[in-house]
Amino acid sequence: MPHPLDAAAVRAWCALALDALGRAREEIDAINVYPVADGDTGTNLYLTAESAVRAVEAVFEAHATAGPGARPGLSEAVRAMAHGALIGARGNSGTILAQLFRGMAEVLKDSGGSDQGHLLGRALRRAVDSAYEGVARPVEGTVLTVAAAAADAAARTEGDAAAVARAAHTAARTALEATPGQLAALCRAGVVDAGGKGLVEVLGALVAALEGGAAPDARPARISAPRPADGCPAGGAHGAAPGTGPAFEVIYLLEADDAAVARLRARLDALGESLVVVGGDGLWNVHVHVDDAGAAVEAGVDAGRPYRIRITHFGAAADERTRAPEPAQRAVVAVVPGEGLAALCAEAGATVVPVRPGEPPASGELVEAVRRAHAREVVLLPNDPDLRHTAAAAAEQARAEGVRVALIPTRSPVQGVAALAVHEPGRRFDEDVVAMTSAAGATRYAELTVAESRSWTMAGVCQAGDVLGLIDGDVAVIGADLAATAATVLDRMLAAGGELVTLVVADDAPAGFAEGLERHVRGGHLAVDTVVYRGGRQPAPLLIGVE
Repeated sequence: MPHPLDAAAVRAWCALALDALGRAREEIDAINVYPVADGDTGTNLYLTAESAVRAVEAVFEAHATAGPGARPGLSEAVRAMAHGALIGARGNSGTILAQLFRGMAEVLKDSGGSDQGHLLGRALRRAVDSAYEGVARPVEGTVLTVAAAAADAAARTEGDAAAVARAAHTAARTALEATPGQLAALCRAGVVDAGGKGLVEVLGALVAALEGGAAPDARPARISAPRPADGCPAGGAHGAAPGTGPAFEVIYLLEADDAAVARLRARLDALGESLVVVGGDGLWNVHVHVDDAGAAVEAGVDAGRPYRIRITHFGAAADERTRAPEPAQRAVVAVVPGEGLAALCAEAGATVVPVRPGEPPASGELVEAVRRAHAREVVLLPNDPDLRHTAAAAAEQARAEGVRVALIPTRSPVQGVAALAVHEPGRRFDEDVVAMTSAAGATRYAELTVAESRSWTMAGVCQAGDVLGLIDGDVAVIGADLAATAATVLDRMLAAGGELVTLVVADDAPAGFAEGLERHVRGGHLAVDTVVYRGGRQPAPLLIGVE
């Protein structure tokens, strides 16, 4: 029996899409030849969908606190899906999928009294229009073509939402099989478009969610495609093998107004290719391939506030089918908040998983980082007690893929920095893990934060706006002044001894804050060295480590 197009259907759709993309990830990665043959389209789509699932689940969990049976409406669920996909979008394909979701949300928010089949058809049409608007130079034979075919079929179909979804899925499969005849890179490789294949999986999940059964029984569109008898399309867009196109993929979230984003589009379009800028209402996801990664980030700084910056060198992420690299013997994967610590850890050789406040990485993102490290042995540093189970799940999955993984239960980024400082790839794996674990365990950690409301703590009652000093995870000091509270925390930590103090200071800390703390340590603890790092936009104004 068909299900209505409601919040529950959106929840089921997201979960089913994630499951489908998880099963198809490797084969989609394997046919990824356009716009760059870097073998990550399936993974990028999976991580984008995973972020959408987390956002939708968070909305349902929030409503559950209101009582049994409480659930969000369709509008709230699709907005969460679109927002989650936007902030978690990866790669060219993931960014386009996020914009497709956003376009659908623009229509589905006004669902009162509408015929659901017609409503879904309009939503798919708006999704396609939005995606074309977000891509600077649209190319046919890609996921855009597949999406357009799905929207056209939906518009022609009468019936309920399930019937419209099935018609869209069928048309998408047909369009996907035709992509090699439209795009020379696909034709030469004898494959269909990878992003389009991913979209077919997502639409199949929509059918399953609305029909209440399994995904469509029709045989999935074939992965490989025969070359046309009259040859491949001439000229036009060519898929670039790693090393033959722009050197870097740059992705970041950006807070900016529409006018600034319009200027940014023009600037980035002149800098590189495969430009996709999606989003709206002040929050955007920017994706571009360039030779000058610094210039692409600088353009974002000029336009607004970029964060979650990811820069991938295509040579380092090349398709193993093309270059078959030898895996490194050992690597370190570290979860790190703030651009400053991320740069520090990356400079030390770690594969970094950046974190935005309030949005912890999922296990799939950690597994992808382990894969990206491309090593036989990996040391995983979660640097947050709340990521213990997530990191453990990621480690288990990576082990199932043949990677030897050691999880060091670091509870703070400063413990991760201490572990990374003693990392020695030339040692035996077990010896290296023991040394890193010992260094992390010998590092006491603290952080300063600001109370959001009145509450009871281990140090007494705090009021909203109070400065809280947490030592080893518990509130130990309550103060009114950031610098004075930090000094008290340092004194308490150093009372038990210490040789080295590490201070990680946020960008928005007061002027002279770090220098004042250095003077405080020198004045009261003569045998203690101090090192200061700029953390960038990190959740806490100050992180402290004492070794």
